[in-house]
Amino acid sequence: MKHLCSSKIIFLLLLFSNTLFASLVDKSAVFYYGKNISYPMVGIHDYIVVEANKTTSYTHGFSLYKDKMYARVDLCKEKKILEEEIDSLFQKKFQNIYFDASSNVCSGEEIDEKLHYFYAKYLFSKVMINAKIHLSNEILGISYVVVVEEESSISEDIIAKIKEYNLDIIYIKTTTINNLENMKNDLEEIQKRGMIPYITNRSFDIYGLSSKEAIKREILTLVDTSSIDKMLLPAHQNGAIVFEYLGYIQKLYDVGDGLPNPDKMQQYAGVVVWLNRNYDSSSEFVEWILELKKREIKVVFVNNFGTDMNTFQLSQLGINIYDGNNDAKKKIIQQDAMISYEIEPSLSDESFFLQPENSKALLTYVDSNELYSVPSAITPWGGYAMRESFMLELNDENIWIINPFKFFEEALRLKKLLVPDTTTENGNRLLFTHIDGDGIMNYVESNPYLFSGEMILNEILKRYEIPHSVSIIGADIVEDGLYPKLSPKLVALAKKIYALPNVEPATHTFTHPFIWGKIYEGNLDEKYRLKPKGYKFSFYDELDGSLEYINKNLSPKREASTIFWSGDCSPKKNVLEYLYQHNALNINGGYTTINNIRPWLTNVSPLGLERGEFYQIYTGAQNENIYTNNWLGPFWGFKKVLQTFQLTNRPKRLKPIDIYYHYYSGSKRASLNALKYVFDWAVQQDVMPIFTSEFIPKVMDYFCVSIANSGDKWLYEGMHNIKTLRVEDAIQSVNLESSKSVLGIQKFDNHTYIALDTKQKHRLSMQKDKNQNTTYLLSSNVKLTEYRNGINIKSYTFEGNVNAKIELHLKNDCRVKSQPKYIKKQQLKENLMLYFNKKKVTVNVFCRS
Repeated sequence: MKHLCSSKIIFLLLLFSNTLFASLVDKSAVFYYGKNISYPMVGIHDYIVVEANKTTSYTHGFSLYKDKMYARVDLCKEKKILEEEIDSLFQKKFQNIYFDASSNVCSGEEIDEKLHYFYAKYLFSKVMINAKIHLSNEILGISYVVVVEEESSISEDIIAKIKEYNLDIIYIKTTTINNLENMKNDLEEIQKRGMIPYITNRSFDIYGLSSKEAIKREILTLVDTSSIDKMLLPAHQNGAIVFEYLGYIQKLYDVGDGLPNPDKMQQYAGVVVWLNRNYDSSSEFVEWILELKKREIKVVFVNNFGTDMNTFQLSQLGINIYDGNNDAKKKIIQQDAMISYEIEPSLSDESFFLQPENSKALLTYVDSNELYSVPSAITPWGGYAMRESFMLELNDENIWIINPFKFFEEALRLKKLLVPDTTTENGNRLLFTHIDGDGIMNYVESNPYLFSGEMILNEILKRYEIPHSVSIIGADIVEDGLYPKLSPKLVALAKKIYALPNVEPATHTFTHPFIWGKIYEGNLDEKYRLKPKGYKFSFYDELDGSLEYINKNLSPKREASTIFWSGDCSPKKNVLEYLYQHNALNINGGYTTINNIRPWLTNVSPLGLERGEFYQIYTGAQNENIYTNNWLGPFWGFKKVLQTFQLTNRPKRLKPIDIYYHYYSGSKRASLNALKYVFDWAVQQDVMPIFTSEFIPKVMDYFCVSIANSGDKWLYEGMHNIKTLRVEDAIQSVNLESSKSVLGIQKFDNHTYIALDTKQKHRLSMQKDKNQNTTYLLSSNVKLTEYRNGINIKSYTFEGNVNAKIELHLKNDCRVKSQPKYIKKQQLKENLMLYFNKKKVTVNVFCRS
């Protein structure tokens, strides 16, 4: 029960906050009883109510928001059944209960008894109760929030009684989907009555309206997976990275499942049709597109229209089609600045000519008969870019003709976001490194008495004191594995590696599956994996069992929690789901190999791949096997990864630095020298070195962050591991004085990186870029662990994996004290750099005013 005496304080705080952030401080709620909950849509709300049997409780999104999630249960069930259901909910990690009622047959006495029983049993859970059930003084005393439904006809006297207990009241109103957007006035009326509004449909399976509205971050992308795995789709390989850089999330949807219901698509920022064939029914497909148009959901077609190119079909979208002469010569007469992004456009050999109405032409060509065609345009309903203006396939390379960042942003009318950024923290680019376990037992060519793993231990892991994440293949190590005679030495070697303070353990699985898609009914034929004698394949042995072996036998001090995928690095949904159920992290896959010879954006992979509700996390760059032509040579080839690191830093910082390699790089002098060359370069950069297990959750956060915006005010929820927002607008910056959870800013080229404190929730106020009259953090190579922002003092505590280096922007009347004392400082005007010989430091900044 909330204390009444605190209400005046709370009111004053809210009043003060409202002057800064308007409606973004108003409490809000969402009741979603559908499947596959969208965490970017619900995360900003203070109350999230779901059906537990339709909600997967071992996803990352659930873990981020579980403190404010409520499982709906029917209080009118028989007590024993109800108790079993609630016990099950707590086993699934639900913490809070919404007591609803399917009928009004429960007696008041019975309800009192049940609620007191459950409150006593689950003392630390929060209780939400529907007012139509029964509201005695005792029940109000143990409730956290009360739900009032419009149709339940709860009297104003009852509402006044609830308010006397200082409880939040959620007022639910239902309507038809078509009428939903016309209910904004109802929202305001409910708020004026001192209640949290929620307006939805009668089945509660959409994302309705409340005091706060989440920005739609998900982009539905229609694809065809009938002949190719989604990992290999051009839409995923080439498109996802574009949306991610803009702050959005690609949601692949297979047309083989039929077209999604337009009434259930209000969570999407837009739709992209990226099909390699026509949809089976052209009329059905165009009708679906027109339904999206009615709902003002923008649609973009790429490469083709996914339907027959006939006059009737496209005329409904305002595109006229004319037949041309294939033999007629063509020439370009107009092109927008977003054309010729990486290569000049080609001219189509198609005989049809497109002429859109009321559209912005991005490319126009005309033939010798003066018939013109517009192969790409921004249209009233979205836009399109056909093959000759979209992407060129040349010698197995995919090269962007159109600027995909500008095109998708403009065609889908995407809102410019402060982007949750996985590449940077506290102003510095992130650096991590990880080793796949292959080749630990290979002998070194220059010294046949040394294992390759020993060379990596001595020449890399001990020499470079940054964090290293190191895996083993279980079957290579164990005594009943592939090398029983070598096992004692290999186990001893693994223990030495994992005893280093700068090394974290991981597993490269037990038998290194080569093709994960060949797993059938939990079994993988031995021709698709390593073959230790007598081994029967199991998920347990390959994944969490492999981690348990490391933790019990090789690394008792630092826990292994990460799977480094093996073989084709393409685990399917069943494998990923198993991993999430057992709280393990995962990485590998993707194909980021951009270099000076192949400097195309399509050689940069996305953050990861979603299968079901589970994500496979990709690496930041490919390993030395790729740069050495599958280990055929040149064996110094991994030096070229520096080109990848540089091209993923400018002109856009797309990736952190990820030095990813195998033990067998220690077997040859050329490959080992290449590794040293790469590490020598990396440690000289302005970086924050982290373990791989610290990077993976940042990517998982990215797909779940929820954002709301009102004018120049922003609200972010779910920033548990991501601690940076990126601003692309060079004239925009954060107002540091009113944005209390912001540590500082760092400018890099045309980007601004906003560093955030340790909280998961952040409110920011933006302004035009100008000199900030305050002290703030510019950069650090260690993580923030504590931050206090007082009137005349700012206190920062950092702890990381290397000796600390902190850069601050100081006001003229400020002075700095630190614990321990810095060993060196450099000052350039108002910028102060402090150097320490410790990994944990506290820096206090005192200012006169």
